[in-house]
Amino acid sequence: MQYKTEILIKKPIAEVIKKMNSTENMKHWQEGLVSTEHISGVPGEFGAKMKLNYSFGKRKMEILETITKQNFPDEFHATYTTKGVRNIQENHFESTKDGYTKWIAKNEFQPTTFVMSTMLFLMPRAFKKQTKTYMTNFKNFVEQGTSVSNA
Repeated sequence: MQYKTEILIKKPIAEVIKKMNSTENMKHWQEGLVSTEHISGVPGEFGAKMKLNYSFGKRKMEILETITKQNFPDEFHATYTTKGVRNIQENHFESTKDGYTKWIAKNEFQPTTFVMSTMLFLMPRAFKKQTKTYMTNFKNFVEQGTSVSNA
């Protein structure tokens, strides 16, 4: 399943990228994030791997992030792998004529189990909604300093 999501952040691209390129800031916009653990490579650079641990009520999830392209301020690509699915994500950032930042996220979800294949087929909106939620949380964090970790 592939889709594209866009959001306008009313801050300059330099400020957006500074906040995006920080592991410490992830907790402020990724609801459910409990911890991060650097595994290999230079943090934030091509080839780096990091373990992300999430908790959604009783459901725990461990995701492995592998950076596949880091070309800030223009783009950041990574692959996220967890049980049953791989998410290939391309993030593109553009300055607008107003001095704001347009963030375009292209996602491709590849199921690795039959169960996840079924979920992607039956509930594609749930995946798209989660992407939009994280992007909106990030926008709110950058523009207003709102953190989901305080919620």
